[in-house]
Amino acid sequence: MSSSPVSLPVPAQPYGRPPLRTVQVLGGAGAGSCAHVRSLATGLAARGVRVTVCAPVAAEGEYDFTGAGAQFTPDAVSALRAACAGADVVHAHGLRAGMRAALALRGAGRRVPLVVTWHGGAPEPAGALGRLSRLLERRVARAAAVVLGASSDQVDLARRRGARDARLAAPAVPVAAAGEPAAEAGKTRAELGAVERPLVIAVGSLVARRGYALLLDAARAWRVLEPLPLLVIAGEGPLRSELARRIEAEGLPVRLLGRRRDADRLLAAADVAVLPSRWEGRSLLAQEALRAGVALVATEVGGVPELVGDAAVLVPYGDPGALAGAVAGLLHDPDRRAALALAGRAQAATWPSEDDTVAQVLSVYDELMERHRP
Repeated sequence: MSSSPVSLPVPAQPYGRPPLRTVQVLGGAGAGSCAHVRSLATGLAARGVRVTVCAPVAAEGEYDFTGAGAQFTPDAVSALRAACAGADVVHAHGLRAGMRAALALRGAGRRVPLVVTWHGGAPEPAGALGRLSRLLERRVARAAAVVLGASSDQVDLARRRGARDARLAAPAVPVAAAGEPAAEAGKTRAELGAVERPLVIAVGSLVARRGYALLLDAARAWRVLEPLPLLVIAGEGPLRSELARRIEAEGLPVRLLGRRRDADRLLAAADVAVLPSRWEGRSLLAQEALRAGVALVATEVGGVPELVGDAAVLVPYGDPGALAGAVAGLLHDPDRRAALALAGRAQAATWPSEDDTVAQVLSVYDELMERHRP
């Protein structure tokens, strides 16, 4: 997915109490949260804020936070504590990062406000895992001075878990370059083996909540279609072997592409994008599909309906027949795909820009600095 920086004017004086020092804490290398932090770091640094990104080394290798104007430090416990101790505001992205940041701040020796953005989540698991999940959510919500929810349901959840201040703050993702010319898209389709057949794409890590088992069920139903669609899945994860065995055993028209750095190029060449997840907050694939004018079929879960509006075909989670039928219907209806392309670009125009997001985050930081100023 795209991670191009936003171009912002550099102010004559740093924003806020110069120099404002922030630490952005990532708990993993998820594409959505990493792209958001890369964009945020670029905008903050351009406004004179000193930004330190504490994240896995793999995330720095792919998203180049230092190239965005930030200082990078690995997410080791000692490095995180040292970075937080010298910060004016700590901003954690995700529950795991929020818990680690809260623990690091306990030993800071002074009060440093914590902001937590809830990028993702899922319906509560049952039993002990559910109790552990609720405990983590409560501790992070109560430790944060402000919780920023990527979707309205996350804001509501944070409030139920005891957040003192929870607000909607949809992260903006960098805008990808304009779609490929037809010749380039044709070349991409040829590379994938979809020259004279429809191309369907899904992008995301190969984990249970992404719903790929149901997507393979849908692909099995597509075998009766003529011409036979090709489904490509860009992503890597623990379910790869299981999915590969099913694809081979059932003779499914599916290719697992592994982790790709050119997922935006693949998406631009597709006829339909599909998001079969059990839960999503502010899906990166959905945003890029609508911006690229690619028809999207997605499950009606989490923050997806709020994000896409009427610009995508929504189906219930757990219904492979509905998923298969929605995709097949679009593949046989180019006029409907063209209408969704127009609606998708119009919907994307209503989302906050990177400038909007940086300005909102800075206003939160400024508010917290005023609160904590002696």
